Amino acid sequence: MEDRSRTRGTRTGFTTGACAAAAAKAAAVALFTGVAQSEVEITLPIKKLVKLKIERCEMSGNEVLCSVIKDAGDDPDVTHGAEICSSVSWVGTPGEIKIEGGKGVGVVTKPGIGLEIGESAINPVPRKMIRYSIEEALGDELKKRGVRVVVSVPKGEEIAKKTLNARLGIIGGISILGTTGIVRPYSTASFKASIKQAIDVAKANGCTQIVLTTGGKSEKFAMAIYPDLKEEAFVEMGDFVAFAEKCAKHVGIKKITFCGMIGKFSKIAMGVKQTHAAGSQVDMGFLAGLAEEVGTDSEVVYQIKNANSARHVYEIVESRGKREFFNLLCGRIVRVSKERLGEEMSVEAILTDFDGNVIGRAER
Repeated sequence: MEDRSRTRGTRTGFTTGACAAAAAKAAAVALFTGVAQSEVEITLPIKKLVKLKIERCEMSGNEVLCSVIKDAGDDPDVTHGAEICSSVSWVGTPGEIKIEGGKGVGVVTKPGIGLEIGESAINPVPRKMIRYSIEEALGDELKKRGVRVVVSVPKGEEIAKKTLNARLGIIGGISILGTTGIVRPYSTASFKASIKQAIDVAKANGCTQIVLTTGGKSEKFAMAIYPDLKEEAFVEMGDFVAFAEKCAKHVGIKKITFCGMIGKFSKIAMGVKQTHAAGSQVDMGFLAGLAEEVGTDSEVVYQIKNANSARHVYEIVESRGKREFFNLLCGRIVRVSKERLGEEMSVEAILTDFDGNVIGRAER
């Protein structure tokens, strides 16, 4: 048995798109040959050959359903362990490969996803993977007749509740995703893709202002501050500050609002572009300098310089009633963001305490 404690954080997995393609290829082979499949080899978009285990292979006359259990490796993916199914049947038109979504695969209801409204949420690259896998499986047989592929996820609707699909306008299940076929542990690529997609959806739904939050709690606070904004306007950027700014500028958003608490805001104000704890630290000297700028006495400045955390700084400042410190912190965020974005975009920063109360604000 593999020692997961040794490999934790390094083991790769497969995307839902790769799983759907593998299930489709196995089903197509079984449909053509009449022989049930227990394993299948597919070609990933990165031109890598991989073998995946087939969990189920159910043959019924003109149709075969195969499934793959998604293994996301060491990535904390909500679809890890999900059963991804593809059923393949013959259709009348030679050469045709119809790809559809079944139970547990979401349906697109809003623009901005890159798929037509009413279409199943099977992204373009997975569609190509499925098509290519079917062509590999059937070869010249496709010149005689076509096939219909239906991708389904038995628990997809339940899994989707743990994702942002509903906000993005994907209703009734998960999306079939993946650009390389491989899931890398704690990959930044998947998070960045979700940020870009969320901003694209916001723009497509008429949002001229978006609110970039540092996490779920900050997003909840931001929604209370801006109750009249559309739900699509709220985008969880996590640690990817500069990337979210770049995406917003690219699609023509007119105003971005940052909303967060003092820990992440302390880093953003310093000009940090990616605020993950492993890649950046709160600089107490920087915060002490801000305190000096607003006329804080030297004893308190010393306390801030030697504080244990950004939250500790908040407690020190709050106890001294130096609220202008928080406005200055927000002002620095606006300044560094404007330096990256230019004057054509308006930038706002809203700092909240840990209960969602606004304690600092700046805009330009």
